[in-house]
Amino acid sequence: MTGQRSDARRNYQRILAVAEAEVAAYGAEASQEQIARTAGVGSATVRRHFPTRRALLEAVFQERIEGLCERAHTLSATEDGRTALLEWLHALVLYAVSARGFANTLSYEPPTEETSPHSCGNRIAAAGTPLLQQAIRDKAVAPHVTFHDLLTLAVGIALATEHHKDPETQADRLFRLAVEGLSPEHGIADASGKSASSLMTEGLPKGHV
Repeated sequence: MTGQRSDARRNYQRILAVAEAEVAAYGAEASQEQIARTAGVGSATVRRHFPTRRALLEAVFQERIEGLCERAHTLSATEDGRTALLEWLHALVLYAVSARGFANTLSYEPPTEETSPHSCGNRIAAAGTPLLQQAIRDKAVAPHVTFHDLLTLAVGIALATEHHKDPETQADRLFRLAVEGLSPEHGIADASGKSASSLMTEGLPKGHV
């Protein structure tokens, strides 16, 4: 039994090492069959350790997820809630741009099974939500903003810029545009004559973004 467990651990580590290289090269579309061939195991062995593609991707990004969670915890001690939230969200965007397949891992998919609290999306949400809540308490972010909104923004920027010749610079630019607004002083007039910016901020205390 001990020998079987050792073999299983070795197979897991070998598959994961190969998967990391394949995902780095091909992103979320990395072939599980190719991973199995390169690792020298059968496809069934890969699926036994990683029953779904998402499970495989989450294992590949586990270490980076832990780093983002630790950074969120550190930033939670920052007095300026808005600064803490934006610094962490910016780091999330840039990591999603630099790590192929990561944005796909976090992107929304209709649930087909009960989600694990240890999934990438849930761990990211658990780490980032306190930063958002603090920024809302500081009246620096509108109270209707949800963490899912922010995650969708980060994933959208990463997916939109992944084929750009300089994805990190473009992603950084889009992130700053999203934070600052396209034309915060002028807005865009709608049919009622009110500007889009005034419609978005109507009824909200000053200082919201």
